[in-house]
Parts: sequence; C-alpha cells; structure tokens
Amino acid sequence: MQPTRPTTRAPRVLARDLTAVRPGERATLAGWIHRRRVLASVTFLVLRDRSGLAQVVVKDRETVEQLAGLPEETVVEVTGSVSANESAPGGAELVEPVVTALTEPALAPPTELWRPTFGAGLPTHLDHAAVTLRHPRHRAAWQLASASMRGFRTALSTREFTEIATPKLVGTATESGANVFTVDYFGRTAYLAQSPQLYKQMLVGVFERVFEVGPVFRAEPHDTVRHLAQYTSLDAELGFIRDHRDVLAVLREAVAGMVEGIREHAPDAAALLGVELPQVPEEFPVIHFSDALAKVGADPDEPDLSPAHERALSEWAMAAYGSDFLAVEGYPMGKRPFYTHPQPGDERWSNSFDLLFRGLELTTGGQRLHRPSDYAAALERTGTDPSVLAGYLDAFAHGMPPHGGFAIGLERWVGRLTGAENIREVTLFPRDLHRLEP
Repeated sequence: MQPTRPTTRAPRVLARDLTAVRPGERATLAGWIHRRRVLASVTFLVLRDRSGLAQVVVKDRETVEQLAGLPEETVVEVTGSVSANESAPGGAELVEPVVTALTEPALAPPTELWRPTFGAGLPTHLDHAAVTLRHPRHRAAWQLASASMRGFRTALSTREFTEIATPKLVGTATESGANVFTVDYFGRTAYLAQSPQLYKQMLVGVFERVFEVGPVFRAEPHDTVRHLAQYTSLDAELGFIRDHRDVLAVLREAVAGMVEGIREHAPDAAALLGVELPQVPEEFPVIHFSDALAKVGADPDEPDLSPAHERALSEWAMAAYGSDFLAVEGYPMGKRPFYTHPQPGDERWSNSFDLLFRGLELTTGGQRLHRPSDYAAALERTGTDPSVLAGYLDAFAHGMPPHGGFAIGLERWVGRLTGAENIREVTLFPRDLHRLEP
C-alpha cells in the first residue's frame, strides 16, 4: 500500500500570489527567512521565495520562541490565514501561522541579505557567491540575463532559426588570434572553444539559419573590469544574405527581442535595479570605421577603436541620433579573422561591424567568406595549414550560400543595462586570471 500524504497542509502559494487568496482562507508559504523583526507585542517574519517577499505576523509566545532559534536564511514552511494589509508586501500577509523548519538552523551569511543595498564589497560577494547571490539585487541582475536569453531565443526562433549545440572541446586553435585553454584529451591536446563560429558556419549548410546560447573561453591575460576568461555568448548565423547589413538587420531584431524579454519576464528586476531599457531604433545608425576614427580625432592608421573611442562615439550617437546603439562597420581586414569577407571595391576594409551599446562594444559580426577559392587565398595569406581545418573547409567544398552572423556578450549586455562598474557584478561565478572558485 502506498503511503498517503498528510491533508492538513494548505496548498502552497508563492509570495507574489498571496493576494489572490481570499482573506480568511489558509495558505502555505515556503522559502527562506529573509528577516525577523521582533517588537514588544508582535514579531514580523519576512519570507523570501523565487517570486519575492511575503510577511507573516506572529503573536503567540510559542511561535515567537520557535523563531528565536531559526536564524535568517533558514528554510521554512509557514501555514496560516490570509489577511489583507496594505502595508504588507503585495498587500496581504499570513496570520496565526504554524512554522515548520525544513532544514537545520542556517549559519549567518557573510552580510545581511535583508538590507536594501548589498553591504559587502565585491571580493566578499564573489567568495561567497552561492549565498550572496540570494540578495535581491544580485538575483535581479541574473533575472535580467535570463529574460534576455529568453527574448533572444524567441526573436530568432520566430524567424525560423534552429537552435544548435556545438562542441566546447575542439582539436584546433586556429579560429582567431586569441589565446586558448589547452586540455589533456585522452593523452592528446585539445582546446576549449573560443566560440562556436566554425561550427555555426558549417551548420548554415544544414539548417540555413542557426543560433546558440552557450559558454565561450578566452585565455587572454586581461585583468580588466570588462573581460572574463569564460562568458556567455549569444551567437547567430544566417545564409543567403547580400552583405553584412542583412546581418545587422537580424541583430537589431535579436536585441529588440532581448529588451522585450526583460519587459515581459523581468519587469520587477529591472525596476529594482533602476534599469532604463533602451529604445531599439528601426535601424541601427551606422558609421564606417575610417569615419569613426576621424570623428574621435584618432590617427587614421589606428587598427582598432580604444575604450575611450567607443565611449566618445556612443556619446556622439546619442547626440546625433538619440540612440544608445551605434554600429561601426568596415574594420580593417588585418584585425578580423581569416573567414571575414572583404569590402567590395576596397579590400583594406571588411564587411564586418561592431555594435556599441552605451559606450562599450557589445557585438561583433559581419559577412563571411563562402567560396572555396576565397578560403584557399585567405589561408595562404595568413599562413594557415588547410589540413587543420579540413572538416570546416569540407562544408564549403560542397556548397555554402553567402552568409554571416554575430555574437553578443551576455554579461556585457547586463552590465551596461545595470551600469555595473565591473562585469563580475553581473556574472554568476566569474572566471578570470585569478578566480577559479567557487
């Protein structure tokens, strides 16, 4: 005979849904003790679950004494009667509660998580991330990221893109000039993938339009507030384009989808962090790289834009177009990977772009080579042995349409939205030059 579950427990409701229960009915909340406020005649218990906060009013001596032994962050279940109270979170609270501890009393967190602002520095947060991420403001930052990924997927799926999952262990390290992490792979050397670039190009030949959300790894020894050794990349690639401007148009739809994802699925998180969502224009304003250098007074022979240049160009875009976004196209071919398509008529420049967002490079993208003869010339020019890319080149030998794509750095996106001074503030468990734990 199967054991029967007890029937005395009222149905569990989330904190945000407590107001939907009629006053006087019994309901059960379950979550973490966020805060206890002990007054002379009453104790207020604030409970936290995935949806937010709810208030429990405790008056009987026995339950007050029980709560004295249950520190903040202890996981509990509380059953009580619902009572309307405009001053309570959401406008309702539980009264006459029965509290059941679901764990042993919790240890004190490294900082008081109930305070509106996080009271400890970044090192403390990162060292104890499994606990400090519970703070509503830290949780909210990743809720923005989650909603952005959801919006990205929706925007591309509705445009007939196929979501793919590509290998993160690869046998060659020839995609770009970035350093790579080596791995002992059953006695031979493998590498952590710098991006899904080569695979998503190959899969354009299968699905025509593809996207991926996943980790990428960069072993560049940067120790800055904007770089990580591992981050989340939102990648897309599409076939049958005319040039990189078609790619830029799809990027616009993806970014608009990310904004809409936050608006639909994480409005409370955005409000808590004071996020001003950007208005995505019908078309991103575009400036050629050579004109961008002139605009910021840089040397015309500069091979790239500096962070200061990116900030100045973003200020100009806001003043000239009222736009938080600016696409810089036509980067020098010498600064782009071997698969980049040159600009027709002047092969010093490329059919590629970076998208700047509020003063920071957010996206790199462009048109790729698609003819085998062009790849043969590019590999000869860069001194790359074609045999190490045999599987990749095979796709082009069997026919590949004109195509291109882009990649968005998720943590940079959220960092710009929130105005974070350090990208680690909006990363769950950062990996950089110094950090491999927790």
